Amino acid sequence: MTGGYEKRIKDDDLFETVEEVFDTRTVLNVVELMRRRVIKRLAGTISAGKESRVYLGYTYDDKPVAVKIYLTSSAEFKKGMWKYIAGDPRFAGFSPRNTRELVYAWARKEFRNLARLYEAGVRVPRPISVYNNVLVMEFIGEDGLRYPLLVEAYKDLELEELEKIHGRVLEELEKMVCGARLVHGDLSEFNIMVTPDADVVIIDVSQALDVDHPNALELLKRDVERVESFFKDEVGLNSVKDINSILEVLLKCLEKRKVE
Repeated sequence: MTGGYEKRIKDDDLFETVEEVFDTRTVLNVVELMRRRVIKRLAGTISAGKESRVYLGYTYDDKPVAVKIYLTSSAEFKKGMWKYIAGDPRFAGFSPRNTRELVYAWARKEFRNLARLYEAGVRVPRPISVYNNVLVMEFIGEDGLRYPLLVEAYKDLELEELEKIHGRVLEELEKMVCGARLVHGDLSEFNIMVTPDADVVIIDVSQALDVDHPNALELLKRDVERVESFFKDEVGLNSVKDINSILEVLLKCLEKRKVE
C-alpha cells in the first residue's frame, strides 16, 4: 500500500506541475519516461515559449536534466514547423494526420539534430531520450539554474570576453555546417547560451536542416547575418567579419566534402 500511495503522490505532484499547460496525454508521456527510469521527477520551469516549455528534471541518480515538452495544440506552430520538415529526407513520405503527430515528429527531429551535432563535436546539450512530445537532454547550468542566453549576458561581459564569444560562435557555426552538415535555421543571440568561462552552447535546434535541403542556403545566410548584425550593432565589436567572407568559407568546406 505504501508504494502505491507514494506513486499517487508523485503523479499528483507531476500533474500540479504541468496540468495548467499540457493535456493529460502529455502528462502520461512524462510518466512513461519516469517508468522507463529516464527521469525521476520534474522541478521548476527553466524557460517558456509559444511552442514549448523546458523544465528542470532529475534522474534517478539525482543529476539535473532539461526536459523540453512541446505543446500539441498550437495551430500556428503547425504552420511554422511544416516548412522545416517538408523536404527533409529523414521524413520522406511522412504525412501527419493531425497536429499531435506533427509535434511528435518535431520532437524526434530535434533529438536527431542534437545527436548529429553532438557527434560532430558541436557544443550542444547532449541528447538523452525522446518520447512523443517530450525531449530529455543535458542540463546546461549550475545549481539548478541555467546559464544565461547571450542576449541576457552580453551587457555584463568585458570586451575581451565578447571577442572570445564571437569567435566561438563562428567556430561552432563552421562545425555545424561543415562537420554535422546541418544549418541551424534560427541562430541568434536568443539561442546561444554563455558559460562562466565565456564559452558558448547552441540550443533550440529543432528546425535545423540538412545542408542539401532546398532552403538550407537561404537560412544559412540568415543565420550569419543575424549573428554578425548582433555583434556589430548591439555589442559594438569592431572585429565583425564580412558576411560574404564567412559564407564563402562555409560553402567552400561543403564543396570540398562533396568532392571527397
